[in-house]
Amino acid sequence: MNFDFSDDQKSLKDQARKFLADKASSKVTRRVLDDASVSFDEALWRGVAEMGWLGAAIPEEHGGLGLGKLELCVLAEEIGRAVAPIPFSSTVYFFAEALMLAGSDAQKAALLPKVAGGELIGCFAVSEGPGAPTPSSIQAKFENGALSGAKIPVTDGDCASHAVVLAKDGAGLSLVLVDLNQAGVTRTTLKTLDPTRGHAKLEFNNAKAERLGAAGQGWELAEAVLDRAAVLIAFEQLGGSQACLDMAIEYAKERVAFSRPIGSFQAIKHKLADMYVAIEVARSNAYYGAWALSTDAAELPFAAATARAAASDAYHLAAKENIQVHGGMGFTWDVDAHLFYRRAKLLSVQAGSPAVWKEKLVKRLEQRNAA
Repeated sequence: MNFDFSDDQKSLKDQARKFLADKASSKVTRRVLDDASVSFDEALWRGVAEMGWLGAAIPEEHGGLGLGKLELCVLAEEIGRAVAPIPFSSTVYFFAEALMLAGSDAQKAALLPKVAGGELIGCFAVSEGPGAPTPSSIQAKFENGALSGAKIPVTDGDCASHAVVLAKDGAGLSLVLVDLNQAGVTRTTLKTLDPTRGHAKLEFNNAKAERLGAAGQGWELAEAVLDRAAVLIAFEQLGGSQACLDMAIEYAKERVAFSRPIGSFQAIKHKLADMYVAIEVARSNAYYGAWALSTDAAELPFAAATARAAASDAYHLAAKENIQVHGGMGFTWDVDAHLFYRRAKLLSVQAGSPAVWKEKLVKRLEQRNAA
């Protein structure tokens, strides 16, 4: 079985890399990092929308390109490589996926074209505080078309216009769709290690909302959305990991110590080799996840968990060792290594930490073996 991308998908990858190299350099990321009044680059967001990336996996009848999940994986990898400061993952991997998975025809027709056109920024709100969410930990409540409660932290909740929220609904849980630009919603911006991706606490006080999907199926739908998003985030992490390795190799060739390039020293070679091995393991798992996602295979829950765990470990190692290879200047503000380290730490906890996904994998394997 061939898990590699097609020639057309590789061409898309090359085009995306060229576009992001021109429009999403580290100067763009640093501009957002240095300005506390913004949480993403609006010009880059408009450019990505014009390229059609926001609607890559959205059907043509809803204003998208209808390309598919593999093309979205390709784009995710390049966005991760560029450390792009835009709310792409929250809008595309989470919000749009939730709509396509559980939305009614009317909800899809109303919102998906806005996602594809860049008019709508979405977010996905499940967590209500420290620790992994569980069905019993959810306290936000949906009743009589109104939502009350709080969600924290919400990735891109500070700039999103709409949210998909997991809330109590009678005796069960449901996903609900909320317009965040209304009087019943309060946002509090949160400080994080990576300010180029905004976070917020969202508080709802009888905010108007509508159910997304069947009543009482919220937890199952949320898990399905997270599995899909996990594969796509893994590709972002893969792109960032590879960028760290490339950056470290380039520096190791140029930096001279004791009349030799530092890349010739065994200690540096070992670091680069360890990074390479971890990235290739992550790549194998990410490609398997991409296949499962694109075919909606029964293996998707297992593939998503392994891809997420492997990519998180690889990105953390690559970002950390990239700093070490750069030596005394590696941890300084002027070197771009810290941009990747920030993003690696952030992505490692978005949608659940590696420990959470490893636990999910173990439980899913136990359930399958017991069946």
